Amino acid sequence: MKRIALFHLETLMWIERLGTFAAAAQRLHTTQPAISARVREIEEQLGLALFQREGRRMVLTARARRLIQACEPLCHELEQALLDASDFAGASGTVRIGSGEIAAASCLPGWVQAIERERPGVTMEIELDLTARLMQDLLAGRRDIVFLAGPVASPGIQTAPIGTVALVWAANPALAARGGLTADLPIWSLPDHSPLHAVTHETLDAAGITRPRLHTCNNVRMLIEIVASGRGAAVLPETMVREDLARGRLAECHPRPGRALAFEAAVRARERDPVILDLFARAADLRIESAPRSL
Repeated sequence: MKRIALFHLETLMWIERLGTFAAAAQRLHTTQPAISARVREIEEQLGLALFQREGRRMVLTARARRLIQACEPLCHELEQALLDASDFAGASGTVRIGSGEIAAASCLPGWVQAIERERPGVTMEIELDLTARLMQDLLAGRRDIVFLAGPVASPGIQTAPIGTVALVWAANPALAARGGLTADLPIWSLPDHSPLHAVTHETLDAAGITRPRLHTCNNVRMLIEIVASGRGAAVLPETMVREDLARGRLAECHPRPGRALAFEAAVRARERDPVILDLFARAADLRIESAPRSL
């Protein structure tokens, strides 16, 4: 029997973890035809079929699953041993990171700086998105680590809490002085799949305030600019408006919501890549700085 390279086994393991050749190709930074070629090479060398067709899907055979279960811990231990021997000095590869806008502004810069300094061989690809899509991308293998608003409950995801962000009702100081939310001023929010949207409605309902409509914007920084320019009020993350409040560009116009936003770092529950797990352990040590309550 010819030798089977580690990259052959790695290919099988990622197909099994992510479910499709396309997802494995994306994770391994190659093409779907290249993945198919690797699978054919293994099948030819072993003399057995690794996949069988079920309807329109290709699924692993029982023998292929047993092969992966036997090889996965061995491959993981080998890679871990090599990295431990070099104290992770040789850690390399591309790690795809997803983050919500608030988490990115609150804690990501310091973490990225530490990774650049201590893991210079690691390339980071960072993309900002909404929590729901970050979850989908993580489970599908399109992202390796994500930072999102929690709490997250999924059997396929392992999470670590990284702190909370206080929320404030803010408006242009001139509008805030007119009576806050009791004045007839426009209300802005992130779209309805954001936790900020839910907090906005909770506050208005609790205060008995009705508005015929709620304006929305899907970008927090643009939302801050809209509010600061005097076009209404919004619930905003304190960490992102702290400077504006201190400078008097914004003013709190209503008591702060009782609910803060909790944030978590997350990886797939079955993640075995030692570099990704190392970065996740560092992410778990992050702490978003909470602000004292006021108003």
